[in-house]
Amino acid sequence: MKKLRNFVLALTAVTLVLGLVSCNKKEKVTVIGYRTGSLCAIPIHIAVLNGFLEDEFAAIGQKVEALHQTGFSGTTAELVGAGKVHGGFELIASNLQAMENGLPIVFATGVHTGCTRFFVRPDSGINSVADLKGKKAGVINLTDSSVINLKRKLGDYGIKVTLEDSEVEFIVYDMAALGVALQNGEVDVIALHEPMATKVEKEYGFTEILNTGTDEKFKDEYCCQIFVTEDFLADNPEGVKAFIRAIQKASAFVQACPEEAAEIQLFNDYTMGTAEGNAEILKTLNYAPSYIKGKQTFVNAVTELKDLGLLKPTTDVDAFIKRGYVNIDGIPEGYIYNPQTKEFTELK
Repeated sequence: MKKLRNFVLALTAVTLVLGLVSCNKKEKVTVIGYRTGSLCAIPIHIAVLNGFLEDEFAAIGQKVEALHQTGFSGTTAELVGAGKVHGGFELIASNLQAMENGLPIVFATGVHTGCTRFFVRPDSGINSVADLKGKKAGVINLTDSSVINLKRKLGDYGIKVTLEDSEVEFIVYDMAALGVALQNGEVDVIALHEPMATKVEKEYGFTEILNTGTDEKFKDEYCCQIFVTEDFLADNPEGVKAFIRAIQKASAFVQACPEEAAEIQLFNDYTMGTAEGNAEILKTLNYAPSYIKGKQTFVNAVTELKDLGLLKPTTDVDAFIKRGYVNIDGIPEGYIYNPQTKEFTELK
């Protein structure tokens, strides 16, 4: 009887342990952060709304949650630092200096090109970026990708852009106030992302002097990309690949079906504007996802920022690139979506 009792106790203990292990596995949930209000972030919205995110994680036996980041829920750096998200969607150039200073994220795939435009008044006498020396630029914040990309372009013309010695003055405004600031002559050029760029252009009749979607320097660069945390990459590479596949599929869907994607995003109040107008903007951007071109964008930006003196003198460019862009086996180059068959074809 004693032996039987000991056996039952041992069996119960094993069962409890296995149960705890099973519960722990079930509780392992990946959290992907996303913000609304941005047209160009539409792939992560479609990934959530069309179920691509949930499907890819279910296929590997894992769970995923989408965390809506409101304007008051903290920056990406704060959320990552607090361990609240494992990945998300970001403008790549906006995060390079933060990464250099220790933000523990890596980028994972290119989502789309373009989306940032720069305007002047028609009577300004400014015809190109080369004419901006000694001028004032209105921007939404000093670390925004529009600032970083404009500095890269200014550098091509030999115009100084370091904090210590800048030949262009950058002034921060609320996004909604930039059009008025340019119209009133407070600044000489403004930088805006879509769809606000198109709205302001039509409202004020401004002249475009730089468009990252068409400019020879930027037209093949993927300004918006997805990131994952360093811990997520180390602890759950299969989850990282599931996240990449989900966003790449969503991006391919937007590329193939801009009208339908715009309607879905607007119907769910994930952005402003009209479905027709937003679809027209989406058609001007390239949403064909690309891991290779996404990484090349990262290489271009890091290399140029170092040359311009916008990264620390001690920063090793090669090491930064190796650390900052995910490199694991099995990452797709991208996908193509066929609206007729509703099937995705993986690009190797």
